[in-house]
Amino acid sequence: MIENAVKYIKSKISEPPEVAIILGSGLGELADKIENPVYIDYKELDGFPVSTAPGHLGRFVYGKLNGKTVICMQGRFHYYEGYTMKQIIAPVRVMRMLGAEYLFVTNAAGGINKSFNAGDIMLITDHINFMGTNPLIGKNEDEFGLRFPDMSFAYTPKLRELAKKCAESTGVEIKEGVYIACTGPSYETPAEIRAFRMLGADAVGMSTVPEIIAASHLGFKVLAFSLITNMAAGILEQPLTEEEVLETGAKKGREMQKLITEIIGQL
Repeated sequence: MIENAVKYIKSKISEPPEVAIILGSGLGELADKIENPVYIDYKELDGFPVSTAPGHLGRFVYGKLNGKTVICMQGRFHYYEGYTMKQIIAPVRVMRMLGAEYLFVTNAAGGINKSFNAGDIMLITDHINFMGTNPLIGKNEDEFGLRFPDMSFAYTPKLRELAKKCAESTGVEIKEGVYIACTGPSYETPAEIRAFRMLGADAVGMSTVPEIIAASHLGFKVLAFSLITNMAAGILEQPLTEEEVLETGAKKGREMQKLITEIIGQL
């Protein structure tokens, strides 16, 4: 499937991408800024999964962004959709096989850190895998990477430093923190959020970690951001809703887009 997808996409593009980008809930508008875009729907690729989550269009977008050749996932796959871990990480492997060196990942997340507010942008410094599985379980595929990949620097330190410099120069305020991933699709309970805070997590979501593990396996240089679209269960006296996530993504996503565009130009 991956070989066929790579072959098909190569037939549609003019040169290898330098940067791969995964766009999370409410953040798909960044793809609209890509110059001379080439659109490749996931359904065009034999055996490829399709996005079912709200706000995920389900296509690759290839072109130029601030002087760099990029390929975006405008819509990702989640474990709660019923996909296997291998299916979830397939696009990451495809983008690496196309030649991308950098992977930028974004997501919508719930704030656990009580100093955060809805609308904050969090630079991910590390993660906790609370999904109960790992996308590399099974026979190692040696063409992608080592059997036991190191995760010490999964979130590339030099890229994080560049992100902080670009945030300062563009006037975009960012926080830093640890992301914890759960399977979903139910939101977490207040008790779970209290436990996660004790574990050292600052934000919680239902994606990203499988993709980062796969990216480390592949040797990608990685930068990741969470848009804190809501405060997690039990912090505010209100229920959690999907509408809140998408609304905050629409409002604050433009700041993240501005920041990512600047970082890409500085690579």
